[in-house]
Amino acid sequence: METDGHYMMANNFRYSQTLLDFCLEQEIPLLYASSASVYGGGGVFREEREFEAPLNVYGYSKFLFDQVVRRRIGANADAADSQVAGFRYFNVYGPREQHKGRMASVAFHHFNQYQASGKVKLFEGYGGYGNGEQRRDFVYVGDVAKVNMDFLESRISGIYNLGTGRAQSFNELAAATVNACRALEGKPAQSVAELVGQGIIEYIPFPDALKGKYQSFTEADLGQLRGAGYTDAFATVEEGVADYVKWLAR
Repeated sequence: METDGHYMMANNFRYSQTLLDFCLEQEIPLLYASSASVYGGGGVFREEREFEAPLNVYGYSKFLFDQVVRRRIGANADAADSQVAGFRYFNVYGPREQHKGRMASVAFHHFNQYQASGKVKLFEGYGGYGNGEQRRDFVYVGDVAKVNMDFLESRISGIYNLGTGRAQSFNELAAATVNACRALEGKPAQSVAELVGQGIIEYIPFPDALKGKYQSFTEADLGQLRGAGYTDAFATVEEGVADYVKWLAR
């Protein structure tokens, strides 16, 4: 049986190369999923080689394929007739992700935790961040779909960050999820401090297995995406999660 590492390399790298070759040969648009994990633990999230240093095999597999794409669309004359656009997704959340199991978004897990126990769990402080204060660029899947459709119509190629350009804390995400649930119950919103004080937000030890392999901060640089002509605004965590919770609670 293949290890997880071999499986990721086979699917995210080798199989992706096969798809790329076919799409270029047949002049079929290829819009593929890269990942913000290619940036690793750095603090600059711009689509340039100097800022890319993945921390795990998943990020490395995405990083390697991005390099192949850069070479092919930069040096292959045939590629000029074929669209190849890679999107470095940051933390995507939203409807129809339940099939991902434990890899589903934090918002999905928070909703289920709150429904089951009336509380949500966050990591304690680590790497200079306070309890629940690790920050990510959380992007709503509805916005992700809009960007994909825009690029499919524009036929623009390249590798682009796809986030909101705005980092928010896991505390904010947890509060947004709980308050969206409370709104459906007819209850008023509460602050992070109030939710922590009531034990609704609970902190658990930071896992040893994630130390040195965890992105405590991500925030997409949207310069290239905006430069490609995409101008729409992105939902905040509060806006996107409120919409998502309504969908989950149907």
